[in-house]
Amino acid sequence: MVDPRTLEQVPGDQDPTMRAEVAHATAGVVVRSGRAAQDPAVVGRLVHLVESEGLDTVAALWSDSPAGTLPGALWRMYALREWVRRDPRTVAERYRAGMARAEVHDAVAGVAAPPGPDEVRDVVDRVLAGVFDADLAVALERAAAFCRVLAIGSAIDADYVADSDVALAGQITRGASSLVRTAEELELAAALWRAGALE
Repeated sequence: MVDPRTLEQVPGDQDPTMRAEVAHATAGVVVRSGRAAQDPAVVGRLVHLVESEGLDTVAALWSDSPAGTLPGALWRMYALREWVRRDPRTVAERYRAGMARAEVHDAVAGVAAPPGPDEVRDVVDRVLAGVFDADLAVALERAAAFCRVLAIGSAIDADYVADSDVALAGQITRGASSLVRTAEELELAAALWRAGALE
């Protein structure tokens, strides 16, 4: 998707204004291209962007972008998808643990029941595809709901392991907190998109 020569010209931390411009331009092109194509093959390539271009490439373009921006929202969605892709069993276990305490968020996220590794991988792919072939705000809200269920499941998991491994419990708790923050950021992005202010 991104020509390596073009990526090499992305400025480093010396010029944050230029980095922000590149992030916004590339995010805009990716979303517009996917939405204009109305082609499942194009949407599929965009969903699998990290596999084809590498997480480092996508991170170099968008990871420094604030939450209330299009590149920031895309980065959060791709990072979430990559975590699920790399560790679907843990994600599925934590999602199952959080479902009963977050029924509304579970319904919004739309994970097939019972949620296993295949089901959580499938839902994040479908949610990310929604950025390109459906209502972007709804896709952002579904990703946020998914994060909220996972945050609750992670907190339950942290409580479970606290007696045997305090350090691991602390790590899981910090992860749960990060998931709540990501959910809030995705919800903000959805509201901005609906207001025509997500740039």
